[in-house]
Amino acid sequence: MGTTSFLTRARGLLSIRNQLVRECLAELLSTFVLIIITLSSAAQKVTSFETKGNILTSYLAGALAVMVGIYIAGGISGAHMNPAFSFAMCLMERFPWWKFPIFVFVQTSASFISAGAVYILYYDAIWHYSNGTLTVSGPRETASIFATYPADYVSIANGFLDQVIGTGVLMVGIMGIMDTRNKAVPKGLEPVVVALLVLSIECSMGSNCGCPLNPARDIGPRLFTYVAGWGPEVFRWVEGRGRGGD
Repeated sequence: MGTTSFLTRARGLLSIRNQLVRECLAELLSTFVLIIITLSSAAQKVTSFETKGNILTSYLAGALAVMVGIYIAGGISGAHMNPAFSFAMCLMERFPWWKFPIFVFVQTSASFISAGAVYILYYDAIWHYSNGTLTVSGPRETASIFATYPADYVSIANGFLDQVIGTGVLMVGIMGIMDTRNKAVPKGLEPVVVALLVLSIECSMGSNCGCPLNPARDIGPRLFTYVAGWGPEVFRWVEGRGRGGD
């Protein structure tokens, strides 16, 4: 009886009634899960010399991470997890503009924290693989674990176009899935269909720039690598990076 009463009081104290705070926490958690799974799959692939993962497993992990994130926060914040999606929702007048900068900050912060968690998780593996030097280019670079970098042959203009088209296809696909006037997706399976959409884009448009499709997914971890020891080179368009953003 005493335990039940204590748990009831604890739930009451921990419950959050402010809707905006609830949405921000949901967005933080869903984005954190999305990015930690995505980056961990890259870390496992890279630091194992691709013996415990490859480009397909990385794409699959990223797509499934999107699915999990939507299941976590879809009913609370909408599980945007992506500033591009938040922006698209604002343009469609389905999300208030005043919330947009708040969600972008939360999504980017969650991505930064996720990068830190992956760095801790794979700390020994990263330092062993890199031979004790954190670099952005070369055969033992590790910066591409956290952020996406262009292939050697990709120009700035082509890289920009690559991301505009990839993100545009993602937004159009999600809007089509969400549109109730279209053929309805079975209730509860929407996250699975979105994950399949993400996987299809990654498998078809990932070779140029790594297919981030998400500004927060790239900016947050890139900022982390800057402060964690990789230095300002993480913000430069450098050729000859070795793996070229895969």
